[in-house]
Amino acid sequence: MKKLIGKAPGLGVILVGERKDSRSFVRIKKKACEDVGITSVVVELPEDCTEGEVLEVVSALNHKELIHGILVQLPLPCHLSEQKILNAVNVEKDVDGFHPVNIGNLAMIGREPLFIPCASRGCIEVLHRYGVEITGKKVVVIGRSNITGLPTSLLLQKHHATVSVVHTFTKNPEGITREADVLVSDVGIPNMVRGHWLKPGVVDSKGSHVTGDVCYEEAILKASLITPVPGGVGPVTISMLLYNIVEAAKRTYQWAEKS
Repeated sequence: MKKLIGKAPGLGVILVGERKDSRSFVRIKKKACEDVGITSVVVELPEDCTEGEVLEVVSALNHKELIHGILVQLPLPCHLSEQKILNAVNVEKDVDGFHPVNIGNLAMIGREPLFIPCASRGCIEVLHRYGVEITGKKVVVIGRSNITGLPTSLLLQKHHATVSVVHTFTKNPEGITREADVLVSDVGIPNMVRGHWLKPGVVDSKGSHVTGDVCYEEAILKASLITPVPGGVGPVTISMLLYNIVEAAKRTYQWAEKS
């Protein structure tokens, strides 16, 4: 893209605090950007920064011409309003897909978000790459987080799956998961999903935690396809982030019309 128009896609990352996992994720994203020629800028703020200071950084990145995508590394310290900060990101630079306009359009029939959350898009991409049929299938999503569970369930419905969501207050969750043709789990509890939760031949697409939610040794005896952790959906999620950044840059320069 830089060769064609003289400008590289740009990502601005906001990192608050000293969480080792957050810093690790940011390093991975920054390296991935470098590998494909995307410029990335990381703005670091101390753990005790004010909400106003974070919003000032968001505003500055919103107005930077060479920053096409903005990513706020989550989670944020508890004294900061995640909702207020994510809402402040320019929807046209919301490459994480968490802005309420993007989530709202994802939920509505006949509308499309500017950006789809990366982990959710990654799950669908893995299913497509392996030829797993989604239309008309029973899909169970374990977890309803704003980052993965909720948007994944919405995206699956756009692909005409029959979706059930299992959460903390669900009674007899294993009875529901045993009906699933496809199972997506993102609860962050290692080995929570046991082999007897699955029906034979189920497809399991796990979340991006270091240790998977699904007991791999038991699930592999029943599943027709299972994504491992580490690996699996995680690297695809990073690829979807890169895709969103490039799409944001293309919209900025109206490059799609010339390509």
